[in-house]
Amino acid sequence: MTDAKTSDALPAAGAQADPGVTAPFAALLVAVLSFSLMQTMVVPVLPDLQREFGADTSGVSWVLSSFLITASVATALLGRVGDMFGKRRVLIACLSVFAVGTLFCAVSNSLGMLITARAVQGVGSAAFPLAFGIVRDQFPRERVPVAIGLISSTFGIGFGIGLILPGPIVDTLSWHWVFWLGLAVIVLGILAVGAFVKESPDRSPGRIDWAGGLLLSGAVVALLLPISQGRSWGWGSLAVIGLFVTAVVLGAVFVAVERRAPEPLIDIDLLRRPAVATSHVAALIIGFGMYGAFTLVPLLAQTPPEVGFGFGSSVTESGLFMLPMAVTMLVASPLSGRIGAAVGFKLPLVLACLIGVVGFVIYAVGHNSEWAMYVGSGVLGIGVGLAYAALANLVVEAVDPRQTGEATGINTIMRTIGSSLGAQIAASIVSSETVPGTAVPAESGYTATFVMSAIALGAAALAALAGPGSLRGSAAVGARPTAPEPSRSSAR
Repeated sequence: MTDAKTSDALPAAGAQADPGVTAPFAALLVAVLSFSLMQTMVVPVLPDLQREFGADTSGVSWVLSSFLITASVATALLGRVGDMFGKRRVLIACLSVFAVGTLFCAVSNSLGMLITARAVQGVGSAAFPLAFGIVRDQFPRERVPVAIGLISSTFGIGFGIGLILPGPIVDTLSWHWVFWLGLAVIVLGILAVGAFVKESPDRSPGRIDWAGGLLLSGAVVALLLPISQGRSWGWGSLAVIGLFVTAVVLGAVFVAVERRAPEPLIDIDLLRRPAVATSHVAALIIGFGMYGAFTLVPLLAQTPPEVGFGFGSSVTESGLFMLPMAVTMLVASPLSGRIGAAVGFKLPLVLACLIGVVGFVIYAVGHNSEWAMYVGSGVLGIGVGLAYAALANLVVEAVDPRQTGEATGINTIMRTIGSSLGAQIAASIVSSETVPGTAVPAESGYTATFVMSAIALGAAALAALAGPGSLRGSAAVGARPTAPEPSRSSAR
């Protein structure tokens, strides 16, 4: 049986197991952190890129959009490929492509080359579902929830650090060194994974569903492209509306094709399981609420106080407002794993959403005070840490080990879509009104956005409550799902 095979491959619990667990876990952390850093380190240098290449705002925004689109596609496709051919092997391949993209970013001498290199970088996004799968397959069961929680926390930790580091680097050297630093971390991750991580024992062999892959990729691109470019193209433009319609059509065709495929890219029945479905919905809403406001906190901090609000912070100083979030996430993520191991992951997910509401309320009513912004970021870090860890663990517990990469990859995509939509809507709200006589966004836009995020997290709490299980129910750590074996297994 799968359980016995997995148990045989796991190190024994206790102090003697530390060398067998600590080194692989550290290697996985470095691998996923390298991607998380590169996801946001480019954000503070966008103005420098715009000046150097003489680009407009719409043109330079493709530095983010190209990365986002390929990252979303790679997350879904390569998570499944890892389930089929070995998660360690695919993880090293993804990180290697990621490193090549980062190298070309570092030596780019044109905006077109940089945008193309950023698209190549997006392949590194598969590191997260692959890392979750490796932990599920190889770590002692009592350590799985905390390990997944800490890996999940790198989403927010990398976000916070990625907003702080580029300022001093650009001031001292140049924007090219942001990518050289990122490349060093990626290479370290590749070496660490190669040296300390063993290949996963659980496989889901089969053929690659090329038709499903193309349809899913097309649907994701058609959805994310208008979201990322909607403000510059116009939300009511023919291109935006046409792409949204295309995304719906391709999504429907994808579902129809996957239902008939003998070895589908994504098991559609898997998405219908209550624990999986509610986790995906919650991830979408949490992504919408969290990232929509996170992207605006540094902008608010940089606002000159002469207009009546803001702190006149430099790029580096504005990034420090996100530092409390990174710190509290380090505590909250493993705590989420421990709570979930004891009573199930529904409770920490609901708590995460409610704590997030509190954090955004603090932002909304106290954004004229620096200490309130620091407190709000710290509170939000607790919410983000609890949420990301709980979401990943809920999905991992609900599926067969051979579907871990597939299921967590889709959950990551849902959070990415929510994040993209939330960031764009938040930016539209903030930019809709300016301080009279200036181009500075008005304070009311920030307040409205923080309130919107609080409402979104309240809705996410309701979605989490709708999931199966009790808030005070027990949970067996690392328990296998009770659902029947997926159809692709019976077909083999």
